[in-house]
Amino acid sequence: MSSPRRSVLAMAVLSMLSEEPMHAYRMQQLIKERHKDEVVNVAQRNSVYQTIERLLRDGLIEVEATERAENRPERTTYRLTAPGATTLTRWLREMVAEPAREFPEFPAALAFLPSLDAGDALGALRSRIASLERQLAGLDVGLAESGAVLPRLFLVEDEYRRAVVAAELDYVRSLADDVAGGDLRW
Repeated sequence: MSSPRRSVLAMAVLSMLSEEPMHAYRMQQLIKERHKDEVVNVAQRNSVYQTIERLLRDGLIEVEATERAENRPERTTYRLTAPGATTLTRWLREMVAEPAREFPEFPAALAFLPSLDAGDALGALRSRIASLERQLAGLDVGLAESGAVLPRLFLVEDEYRRAVVAAELDYVRSLADDVAGGDLRW
């Protein structure tokens, strides 16, 4: 039997169920309420249900109960299995310990930057700088507000995202300066 396929959403579902049994809508709701949707894509409810189906097939979760309240659709509550708990721990250790080979859009766009003319590239870089500055300010506000009520352990992903955004902002500013100053030539 092959090992269950790891994904960020599957890890989030297993993590939610490690707290208590719940239904799919509640998992999605909690992820959003806790602002974990900044790091876990739950925009499409269908992807949550597809992930749950896969985790059921893999034996990592199981149905605890199916209920129907009046005038409401049937609601299935899921719980974590022992293999699910073991898999969650393994996945988290691997995700923390081993850098993943990811393919974000920005480095790919930089790889093909020569397809733009210098003026267009500079305009796009300046737009990105403004966007990154807004993101950084938002992260600073969020960290300050959340830090007043939550222990740091629950904010480390936001600290990381802030550090990444700050590093990207520094790089993009430097790159824009090089384009504007003619140090990066087409």
